[in-house]
Amino acid sequence: MKVQKFGGTSVGSPQRIRDVASLISSFEGRNFIVLSAMSGTTNSLLEISAALKAGDSEKAASLIDCLEKKYEKVVSELYSTEKARTESSRILSAIFRKIRMVAKQPYSIRTEKEIVAQGEIMSTNLMHQFLLEEGKKVALLSAFEFMKIDENGEPDFKSIRESLNRLMPGLNGYDTIITQGFICLNRNGEIDNLLRGGSDYTASIIGAAVKADEVDIWTDIDGMHNNDPRFVEDTLPVHNLHFEEAAELAYFGAKILHPTCILPAKLNNIPVRLLNTMEPEAEGTLINNDLERGSIKAVAAKDNITAIKIKSSRMLLAYGFLKNVFEVFEKYKTPIDMIATSEVGVSLTIDDDSHLTEILDELEKLGTVTLDRNMVIICVVGDLEWQNKGFEARALDALRNIPVRMISYGGSNYNISFLIDKSNKTKALRLLSYHLF
Repeated sequence: MKVQKFGGTSVGSPQRIRDVASLISSFEGRNFIVLSAMSGTTNSLLEISAALKAGDSEKAASLIDCLEKKYEKVVSELYSTEKARTESSRILSAIFRKIRMVAKQPYSIRTEKEIVAQGEIMSTNLMHQFLLEEGKKVALLSAFEFMKIDENGEPDFKSIRESLNRLMPGLNGYDTIITQGFICLNRNGEIDNLLRGGSDYTASIIGAAVKADEVDIWTDIDGMHNNDPRFVEDTLPVHNLHFEEAAELAYFGAKILHPTCILPAKLNNIPVRLLNTMEPEAEGTLINNDLERGSIKAVAAKDNITAIKIKSSRMLLAYGFLKNVFEVFEKYKTPIDMIATSEVGVSLTIDDDSHLTEILDELEKLGTVTLDRNMVIICVVGDLEWQNKGFEARALDALRNIPVRMISYGGSNYNISFLIDKSNKTKALRLLSYHLF
C-alpha cells in the first residue's frame, strides 16, 4: 500500500481535480489518498472566523454566501452528469448549513476550528463524487474516525493505529481510500487540527500506522531543489535525501515540507517521495534513511531572523551563565536556531520575536545586550561530517565577499549555517550555487 497526499493547489480548480483523479486512477495496487482543502478555501474560512471573532456577523454571512457560490460554480464545471451534480450539491449544501449553524454560536477557538475543518471535508467529497462518476470503486473515510491528538496536541499514535487496524478490514473491497488531511479530533472528541505540517503530517502518520510501502507527497514543484528557484536560476531537483537532510532543509526554509511532518515515516523507515502533479512523470525527490556519503545536496534560506548578543565579564569561567540565558528563552517558549559562544559572550538567533521585549528585559540583567534584526540564515545541507575535508572551506570561500555575522558548524553532521543581513540573501544564494553545484 502507498499513501498519496495532494495539496491545495493540486485540487485548486475543477481541471486540477480532474487531473488528480486521472492520476489516482492510474495508480497500481492499493492507495490511501490524503487531500488538503482546495487552494484559497482555508483562507476564506479563516476570514469568516475572523469576522465572527470581531462580532461582524453580517460580514461573516456575506463571506459564507460568497464561498458557497464559488463551490456551486465548481460543481457545475466539474461533473458531466446531473446525478453527480445533484449529489455533490446536496453534500455541499449540508456542509454550508453546518458552517452557518456554527457561525451562530458564540465565537471560540473551538468554533473556528470546526469552521476551518470544512475545507478538507468539501475537497474530499468533491473528489469522491468525481471518481464515482468515473465508475471507480472508491471509499471515503472520515479522518474523524481515526485521527486523534492527545492532551498535548500531539498525534495519539496508539489510538490512530488501533482505529485504522479496526477500520481497514471493512475497506478490503476498495483499492482507493480517500481521507482528509490536517483535521482530527482532540482528546475531548472536539474537532481540531494537526497544526505542524498539516496534510503532509497526516500522510506520514497514516503511512506509519498502516506500514505503507511509501508515502508520496504531490505538490506543484518536481521535488526539493538544490536552491531556492525564486532567487536562483537553473536550480535542479535533488534526487535523493536522507531524512535528516530533508528535515534540515525544511527547517531552514525549503517550504515544500514542514520539518516535523515526515518524522513518523522516518521512525518507521518508510520512504517519502516528493512529486509534481503538473509533471507526474518527473522523478522528484526520494527521502529515506540512505545517506550519500561526501556530498553537498542543497542550500536553503530562513528569513525574519533576529540575532541577540549577550556580553558579560561574569560569563568568564562561570558555569551557570548559559543556563541562565537559556532559561529566559524557555520561560517565553521561544526556540533558538543558532548559537555561538566566546569567553565573555554568547550570540544566538530566534525567528519568533513575539516576546522579544520581555526577553531583552531579562537578558539585560545578565549583561550588555545588542540586537540585529532583518537577518537571514543561509544553510548548506549534505553529508558534512567534520571528517569530510574541505566542505566548510568551499562554503566559506563562496561567501568571501559577504559579511557573515555568525557561523554554526558541528552541531549537526548535515548542515553548516551562516547568518547574514537580509540585503545579501539573493547574492549569497547565487554565489553558493555557483561554487557548490
